[in-house]
This record gives sequence, C-alpha cells and structure tokens, in this order.
Amino acid sequence: MSYAIFRSQPINTIGDLSQIGSHNKRDKKAYKSNPDINVELSSHNIELVPCNGKYVKKFYEITIKYKEEHEEKMKTTRQDRKKTFRQAVDSSKSVVADEMLFTSDSAFFKDMSKEEIIRWANCCMDFVYNDLGYTKEQVLHAILHLDEKTPHIHCVVVPLIKK
Repeated sequence: MSYAIFRSQPINTIGDLSQIGSHNKRDKKAYKSNPDINVELSSHNIELVPCNGKYVKKFYEITIKYKEEHEEKMKTTRQDRKKTFRQAVDSSKSVVADEMLFTSDSAFFKDMSKEEIIRWANCCMDFVYNDLGYTKEQVLHAILHLDEKTPHIHCVVVPLIKK
C-alpha cells in the first residue's frame, strides 16, 4: 500500500527564495547536491502555475501593495531606523513564502501514465486552493518534477494576510 507525502517548509529570506527558485526551475546545469536529478529529462517537467522570470521578481509583484505601504511608512520614520522593503522582509520574524512538496512512494507512480500523474498533480493543487485556502494570486510557482526517480510537486506560496 502506498502513502502520501506532504511537506511544508517556510522560506525566511529573499535570498533563500531566490535559491529555491533556481532549484525548482532547473536554472543550473548540474546538481551535485541531488544526484537523482537527470537534467536531460528536465524538459519533461510541467509548470502547473507558471512563473515567468525569477522568484524574487514575482514575489515583489505579489507584494507590491505591502511595499508601497512600507515606503509610505518610511517617509515618517527616523533616519537611523529606515529600512528598504527587502531589509524589512529579511529582518522580520515573518515567513517570506512557504514551499510545499507533494509526492508518494515509487510504487504509487509505477504504472501511471503521464495523464494520470497530471490528474494527481491537479488534485494536489485543488488541495492548496480549497483546503489550505490559498488564492491563485498567492501561488508564486508550482511545478511537477518528472526529472527525478519519483514524480513530485514543488508549490511555492506567499502567505499574505489582510490588514
């Protein structure tokens, strides 16, 4: 009998977000830290929620209103306490984004067609929206990796709250 794996991990700085983006989007030519990645198969990966460009750029697009509020606040802040938006985000105790990983054991995927794997991936994304409550605007990127031994999804969300 197979089992499901769901992991959620906080991303605490903009720099960490950038590194995770490079890994998830397969921007590197080689991955010494993960020998299971076959870069020749990376073209088979499927973006469930595309991210055109870098993660950091998309993060700033998602948080534009928060940045504007921050900059307005900085106009009346003492000079020695002023911070850029990035400095404020990185030095806060808040989470910049969350990365969720969805997968199962290799037996679960053994005889699945690509269409069945995509249907499974779409069910995972339904869980992100319907059960976890994230909106499509909060999903920075979601990708189905098919270039490793076991298919899995990386879904990165920005946990925004209404003030």
